Formats: sequence, structure tokens, C-alpha cells
Amino acid sequence: QVQLVESGGGLVQRGGSLRLSCAASGFSLDNYAVGWFRQAPGKEREEVSCISSTDGSTYYADSVKGRFTTSRDNAKNTVYLQMNSLKLEDTAVYYCAVERLTCSHSFYEYDYWGQGTQVTVSS
Repeated sequence: QVQLVESGGGLVQRGGSLRLSCAASGFSLDNYAVGWFRQAPGKEREEVSCISSTDGSTYYADSVKGRFTTSRDNAKNTVYLQMNSLKLEDTAVYYCAVERLTCSHSFYEYDYWGQGTQVTVSS
């Protein structure tokens, strides 16, 4: 079966780090772009990052640029989001999603979504 599972969320102090994982089952991430999104209570869903399957190019929202890094491990069929220097405003549920080949930056184009993992940043 096709499945995406996020993990690695939790409670972390401001300035700390977390690494989120997006593990795929039932299909290969080799042919998919993988986006990370987040949604905080009362806020719109926001694209955080995306990594393409073609040239490996990455995109980051201005709010996380320089602090977050997304990467692939094809051997593990997993994409990561390394989050450093976490801020209070990074608190949200984080989702990964996949679409064919390249990053469209449109949530309408994503084929599959994970269930989300909670990231909470405390003072």
C-alpha cells in the first residue's frame, strides 16, 4: 500500500533543533518531488520546503531559509527536514507530501500526504 509517515516531531526549546523524517512505503520517492508543509492553529497551510526528483533542487520559504534544510536518502526511501535555530513561530503540525518529478508549489498537485507530526517550540 502507498503510505507516507512523518516522524521526529516533539517538544523542543527555542533555539534547539529537530530532524523530521518522511518515509515512503509502497512506492519509490525517486520519481517524486517532496514538499514539507506546516499548519498552526488559526493559520493557513504554508509551504516550508520542497525538493525535486529531477535535479535535486530545493526551495525554502523565506521564514525558514538558512535554518531548515531538506535532503534525500534514496537508499532509505526517506526525505528529511533538518530544523535548526527553532523559533516559537515554528510551532505547527508538519506534513510531507509528494508530487510527480518537480515542485509545483501548489498543494492541488500533490498526490499523497502524510498524517503530520507535531512540532512545539517552547521558550
